[in-house]
Amino acid sequence: MRRLLVANRGEIAVRIVRAARDLGIESVAVYSDADAEAPHVRLADHRVHIGPSSAAKSYLVVDALVAAAKDAGADAVHPGYGFLSERASFAAAVAEAGLTFVGPDAATIERMGDKVAAREVARAAGVPTVPGTPGGVEDVEEAVRAASEVGYPVMLKAAAGGGGRGIRVVDDEAALRKGFPQASREAATAFGDGRMYLERFVRRARHVEVQVLGDGGSAVHLYERECSLQRRRQKVVEEATAPGIGSEVRAAMTESAVRLATECGYRSAGTVEFLVDDESGEYFFIEMNTRIQVEHPTTELVTGVDLVAEQLRIAAGEPLRLAQDDIVVRGHALEFRICAEDPDKGFLPQPGKVGRVHLPAGPWVRSDTWLESDSAVSPYYDSLLAKVVVWGADREEAIRRSRRALAELEVEGVTTTTSMHRALLDEPWFAAGEFHTGTLEEWL
Repeated sequence: MRRLLVANRGEIAVRIVRAARDLGIESVAVYSDADAEAPHVRLADHRVHIGPSSAAKSYLVVDALVAAAKDAGADAVHPGYGFLSERASFAAAVAEAGLTFVGPDAATIERMGDKVAAREVARAAGVPTVPGTPGGVEDVEEAVRAASEVGYPVMLKAAAGGGGRGIRVVDDEAALRKGFPQASREAATAFGDGRMYLERFVRRARHVEVQVLGDGGSAVHLYERECSLQRRRQKVVEEATAPGIGSEVRAAMTESAVRLATECGYRSAGTVEFLVDDESGEYFFIEMNTRIQVEHPTTELVTGVDLVAEQLRIAAGEPLRLAQDDIVVRGHALEFRICAEDPDKGFLPQPGKVGRVHLPAGPWVRSDTWLESDSAVSPYYDSLLAKVVVWGADREEAIRRSRRALAELEVEGVTTTTSMHRALLDEPWFAAGEFHTGTLEEWL
């Protein structure tokens, strides 16, 4: 691998460019009209304009990205997260152009991206799944029959979905009959596939995910992350490792993740996501993300492993460099997603001109961002400005250091979610690690 095209923007594009440079790989940035002066463009060795500001006419155009890679002389493409990162057709197009896709192959993305198919893989690997329908349901009558067997409350989920779209929690048949067509239409619009499946809804659940690396033949885990603090099923704060699970559950869940990755011949970095019942301690597989995650820095800080660099090495044909015994957790890490949104106004997006920016620094504080002074927050893309990631020798120290880091963060000109994070750190339930997937919305 000599030259890598980064098919993304923002902080993840900056992250990938830096990892490539550390490995002696040239990078190619792509950019829309809105991103002509963006940091990822300036940092890269080469740059290619791919279209207008709208993502639908630039970052989501497969042909434009493949053409940019070929024109720039790239031999590999890294999709980052979001955009086309889990689109099997993009991975296939990259491969058909004779280029290396940094991630699993198209067949694996398609298989694991379909929640119904992924559940079948999990069952084949002996990994517990949430009680629910074995496959997708086509219409509301089939859904009603299935729900009577699974038992209410149930969660309707898009078979081809992700990111919280196409999901409904229903408590009875009347709510199911009303919610099913709405969820199916939403799924069809978002993913081009209106199939739904049902699973038991666990009211007090933790969302815990296990980071894996695989080379197609073997796999290892890099322990787990706690992702329960969510708003509208979008993660807000993450940490590694999860404070609310015991050593036995941790051992069983991480071993399950490795079995799943091995079962599907997984190649690259991936994340196996689980629900953990807060009352019984049972854990259930829910889905696999076949890409690098937004929250990957927390795992990097506690394991010392550069996950993006490992992705690149595996894509270049190297076998896994790490044995399971090589991977040791030290300390605790927290990540805070800083977004251009106003928490006091229903998290209304805050695009606009940015004035002075001061990012937190100092020992064991990491700021992953594209943001800089005198830049602008575009209305065309998501509102993520930065990820403030903090390490401590234990969780208590990490929380104290997080208070210091967030106190240092200044962004003039636009309102951000920093105030919410500062308030969150002072909550006794957060300090105690006593929360579940519904806690943050209840607190808000």
